[in-house]
Amino acid sequence: MNALIEMIGEAGEEDLPELTASLEEQCNVLEKNLDDTELVTLLGDEEDSQNAILEIHPGAGGTEAQDWAEMLLRMYTRWAARHSFSVEEMDYLAGEEAGVKRVTLRIIGSYAFGLLRSERGIHRLIRISPFDSSGRRHTSFASVDVIPDVGSEIKLDIKESDLRIDTFHASGPGGQGVNTTTSAVRITHLPTGITAQCQNERSQHHNKDMAMRILKARLYNLEIEKRDAERQAAYDSKNAIAFGSQIRTYTLQPFQLIKDHRTGCESTDCAGVLDGDIDKFAHAYLLYRFEKLHRNGEK
Repeated sequence: MNALIEMIGEAGEEDLPELTASLEEQCNVLEKNLDDTELVTLLGDEEDSQNAILEIHPGAGGTEAQDWAEMLLRMYTRWAARHSFSVEEMDYLAGEEAGVKRVTLRIIGSYAFGLLRSERGIHRLIRISPFDSSGRRHTSFASVDVIPDVGSEIKLDIKESDLRIDTFHASGPGGQGVNTTTSAVRITHLPTGITAQCQNERSQHHNKDMAMRILKARLYNLEIEKRDAERQAAYDSKNAIAFGSQIRTYTLQPFQLIKDHRTGCESTDCAGVLDGDIDKFAHAYLLYRFEKLHRNGEK
């Protein structure tokens, strides 16, 4: 640090382009190190270090909303690639014309859940619709849920008698074997009504294992929410996927702006954000959450 201060003084005394460039590079490295250190502080919850299970569901609006859900799917898979995280598709149902009706991903990487917890909520898109021949502006909504993937690390007391297991034919692409056998599995936890399903594997046994993994993650997340007053409030206040309930708005026309309504964090680089550059929003949310919890005396 002392050497950096000395270089700043030298650069100010005379015109030294090489020194200035070196100084800027070292400042950027220092800034990144500070950001990384702050992230470690903000990602302090027990579940933050775990992998993440991420779900996307389009709101009302048919093809338009389903296309928006697919745009979000691409954004998160691109984000995962930026972090060298693995992405495993656990459930996927394509839309009739375009987009997706639902998708569940398992994102595998250190602190995947902690970094993605900012994405939980309703995402709103404003754009000129590519599906409207009149070129009118449309508003679409999609919900994103993120829960920690507990895997086999957490022991939960789940009774067999509390589970209802249904099997059915998988839908969508996958070949004759997938679509003509009852390989898809849905598991319902009767006491809570929580469900989980998987249809992407050809084997019913593998689909059951995957569905059980999702169910355990959801039940564990429910326990986390009971212990955390802030998250419980967020869970209870989940609204319909419609106006007024969004956490973030992506405006592509008539101007370009992405704004997080919780933190006030904004970006005009819409293409970059939709290509997976969402760390700015994640960092701002983690800082917002940390400060809110401390201000309320919950941590």
